[in-house]
Amino acid sequence: MGRGLLLPHAKRLMLFPRPRGFSASAASTREPLHVCVVGSGPAGFYTAEKMLKAHEGVQVDIIDRLPTPFGLVRSGVAPDHPETKIVVNQFSRVAANARCSFFGNVTLGSDVSLAELRGTYDVVVLAYGAESDRSFGIPGENLRGIHSAREFVWWYNGHPDMHNLVPDLQNTDSAVVLGQGNVALDVARILLRCTTKLASTDIAGHALDALKSSTIRKVYLVGRRGPVQAACTAKELREILGLQNVHVCIKEGDLATSPADKEEMRNSRIKRRVHELLSKAATMHKEKNSNDQKELHFVFFRKPTRFLPSEGGSTVGAVELEKTLLKDDAVTGNQVAVGTGEFEDLKCGLVLKSIGYKSLPTEGLPFDNYKGVVPNLRGRVLSSESETTTVEAGLYVVGWLKRGPTGIVATNLHCAEETVASILEDDRNGVFMAPSDSRRQGRKGLLEILEQKNARYVPFDGWEKINSEEKIAGQLKNKPREKITTWDELLKAANGG
Repeated sequence: MGRGLLLPHAKRLMLFPRPRGFSASAASTREPLHVCVVGSGPAGFYTAEKMLKAHEGVQVDIIDRLPTPFGLVRSGVAPDHPETKIVVNQFSRVAANARCSFFGNVTLGSDVSLAELRGTYDVVVLAYGAESDRSFGIPGENLRGIHSAREFVWWYNGHPDMHNLVPDLQNTDSAVVLGQGNVALDVARILLRCTTKLASTDIAGHALDALKSSTIRKVYLVGRRGPVQAACTAKELREILGLQNVHVCIKEGDLATSPADKEEMRNSRIKRRVHELLSKAATMHKEKNSNDQKELHFVFFRKPTRFLPSEGGSTVGAVELEKTLLKDDAVTGNQVAVGTGEFEDLKCGLVLKSIGYKSLPTEGLPFDNYKGVVPNLRGRVLSSESETTTVEAGLYVVGWLKRGPTGIVATNLHCAEETVASILEDDRNGVFMAPSDSRRQGRKGLLEILEQKNARYVPFDGWEKINSEEKIAGQLKNKPREKITTWDELLKAANGG
């Protein structure tokens, strides 16, 4: 596994004892400290920013498999939420720091291995997030017309991996979104929102064209539990409930609260506010829907049990749902949904699964496949064998790979602060000290590896060329930018062509 220290299992672990005769002040001033951050999303950039501010001798290199930086700020945040994307200005200032470099179009595992990075840098921080999806594992999940919410989000945000995705928006009037978190509300809102309003955002051109000709009139947001347990925030819910020309359908019976529900709401202002908003919407939308209105249906206490094909046989035609009820879990104390044995079919021609993103392991990295995270202690990567726990010296994790796919952009700030605090503590304790003849090369070593493998990387000024081209194209359409959405075109723009 590389550089590691064995620690006994204990309630308190003593990390990295200082070498004999070592001076803590010497570690804090040692120059340079070579740090590589893998992933240029919010977690990665916040980590770089905190390291640059805290350590005068640090040199930070950020690598990303995409030619474009900023991760989910670019490819995850909804196009009609421009205020959330303002943080890229802060990240751009970080990248402009003379002690920071960006290497886009560099893939961990093929262009450079984790072992190579650990041999080249004093510190490696993995911040590459979650680029896969959880699945239901139920019959029919491979039918055409079923996509993950991540794929759909990447498609309308112009991610080059999803340029060729062709969600069928023209041959059905109904879409089912499985999940009731913020991402589920995002995709439902994009399906229902007036395209005239979307046209002034940075939505990908191919997505806007498809949405303009969409025949979808009804969107069903399906959740296993009740309105009190909905995973969305009040802000996101308020926005979708306020869409013009959208009739909201909620069964009043689903809004009834049990003593356990009331206890949850007493303990959580967010849950209480979500329930209040849904209750108010149910009352406001009692009148009959007019023909020119689209429909948003909140479907509670239902879980999918299988996907049913349409008459053609290869495309989804309906979702079989089992009614559920809530029972207290003896272990967690939470209310969990259990099936009742009653089933119903919900017809649709498009299904978007919004049940969570999933991180993926890389060779040489300890990984908890069940939780989908890297085992860690305040950001320090841990590996376990029999009765001992190994702290992988110099290897750290941050963001979704560290804690799971939860939180908002700002959540990564506190997450990064914790990981950086661990790095600085380890630096003071001499963990990264090495004999003068084996000092790591950092950026110089990375460049040599990329040259040996003939890997073409995109520096930050290459991204600035992409950025400039997108903004100029956007001005012609009264948009903030017209995103370049294919790998070839992105690399061509980065090269100034």
